[in-house]
Amino acid sequence: MTVTLSDSERGTRVDFEEYVRSRRGALFGFAVVLTADPVLAEDLVSDVLGVAFERWTQVSAADHVHAYVKRMVVNEFLSWRRRRARTSPWAVPPEPALAEVNVDADSDDLIAELRALPPRQRAALVLRYYEGMSFEEIAALLGTGENAVRSNVSRALARLRITLAGSDAEHADSHISSSTPEALR
Repeated sequence: MTVTLSDSERGTRVDFEEYVRSRRGALFGFAVVLTADPVLAEDLVSDVLGVAFERWTQVSAADHVHAYVKRMVVNEFLSWRRRRARTSPWAVPPEPALAEVNVDADSDDLIAELRALPPRQRAALVLRYYEGMSFEEIAALLGTGENAVRSNVSRALARLRITLAGSDAEHADSHISSSTPEALR
């Protein structure tokens, strides 16, 4: 089914299928960074695009359709986290493979720490540093105040610094103790 409406970003007529063809990759990349899990990101984008299709008249009426859909992705991510916390089994699932994401070995610690952040802090960091949005834009997207966004970013960065600095110190200590002769320790 093709739904044709005007896209105010381009000033031309665009249908839902064209939007999905041109923007699905960008939405997927955004969702991968947000969730740190390509499989979950694909599910998230699929669910959001399904809802967007059902509400295409409302979605396409927005001033910036892509920004509107990205907000839908963030909102769905935050609600999934809440829903998953209530309904997930107690067993710990295996870590998802990040083979499709271009990361090097040094960023594995960072990805693990990003996963441990609360959802709003992670969303604020992703929007600020991955998407390059201003605090004002993030506040509008998340529906919070600018000070709340600044606080979330600040707390997340502080938590990452403390955790990653601690793992670097442990790594350095183990390297020093294993490579330094006993007499020099």
